[in-house]
Amino acid sequence: MTGFVLAVILTAIPFWLVMGKVFANPTVTTFVILGFAIVQIHVHMVFFLHMTSKAEGGWAWMSLIFTLVLVVIALSGSMWVMYHLKTNMMPPSLEQMRKVP
Repeated sequence: MTGFVLAVILTAIPFWLVMGKVFANPTVTTFVILGFAIVQIHVHMVFFLHMTSKAEGGWAWMSLIFTLVLVVIALSGSMWVMYHLKTNMMPPSLEQMRKVP
């Protein structure tokens, strides 16, 4: 029950932050929601998946860390490739074409 209550609270607060427009700056709202998301991930892993540092001799956490490293590498590599494709492959905009002598 503790995990369920925490999950509901950690879902309701970000919803209220967005719907109530609590912060004037959307960037602040984004980072606060990301913070709540990280806490909610931890709540789910501890209360629903029963992942503790003692479970399975710590191998569950080791596999989680390995998975996170692979996800970060895949996402950052994808973003890097997409940025360079956009920069090098997109046709110039009208403003850029007007600047050419």
